[in-house]
Amino acid sequence: MLRTVLWTGINMVLQMVVAYIIAVLLNTEGLRAHKFYKTILMFPWAMPGYVSILLWKMGMFNNEYGLLNQWLGKLGLNGVRWLDGNVSAFLSCTMVNLWLALPFMIMIIDGALQSVDKSYYESATLDGAGFFTKLGKITIPLVRPVIAPAVVITIFTTFKQFDIVYLLTQQQGSKTGADIHTVITYTYEKAFVTNNYGYSAAVSVLIFLLLILFSMFTNKELKEGYR
Repeated sequence: MLRTVLWTGINMVLQMVVAYIIAVLLNTEGLRAHKFYKTILMFPWAMPGYVSILLWKMGMFNNEYGLLNQWLGKLGLNGVRWLDGNVSAFLSCTMVNLWLALPFMIMIIDGALQSVDKSYYESATLDGAGFFTKLGKITIPLVRPVIAPAVVITIFTTFKQFDIVYLLTQQQGSKTGADIHTVITYTYEKAFVTNNYGYSAAVSVLIFLLLILFSMFTNKELKEGYR
């Protein structure tokens, strides 16, 4: 459970920060071919998830001919067994999840930024407001109602993420040395590997109750935020 919460929190923060930076760059005045860049950034979202995951596993994280180790070799550094250690496997799964999830968050934040009236920023500039003042007083309050539902959806999706962790580290026939079970992969193993269906069902009910409680809390926070 702690690993699942850590997984959800780290991925959510990374997605928000990286997506915001990219969305701001895409909305920079004078940027040429911004529509082309937006199309390219949607590419990971358009591909089937399991295809992207397996491509990362074989093409990027392979211990012998993976691109990441090739790049490290060119820098004079030793290769990393990306999927064999718990820490490196966790980071690898985080990279893949970031790759798959960024397009959705970029699209949401990009649309939210475009909905903000530029006159607010012009007035703030005339009053001597800096970047962080504009961010805290204009951008965040105005884009929050648009981004908040997407954040909740992403948190739910990340919390119950199964395919990335399973396909990279636990797939039968290619299981690695890492043990980075999340709640969902743990439940799957108990049900379909050890055939402990009763225990798996009990854990699933607990997960369901936790998500219901989290949903009630977030709905309350969203309503207060809209006020």
